[in-house]
Amino acid sequence: MAKQEFELGEALSEQTLQWILRNLEGLKYGTVQITVHQGKIVQIDRTEKIRFDKTNS
Repeated sequence: MAKQEFELGEALSEQTLQWILRNLEGLKYGTVQITVHQGKIVQIDRTEKIRFDKTNS
């Protein structure tokens, strides 16, 4: 994924919202973490967990 920096203001830009939504898409279990440095979004991390049914494992 290309490196992007987004400035935080009163409202997030459409591009910033699209990056966040893209990382939430299809996520059933996990986290989306947004890292902010000096008022700018500098990183978006997505961690996905896969849960297995205990009766089938």
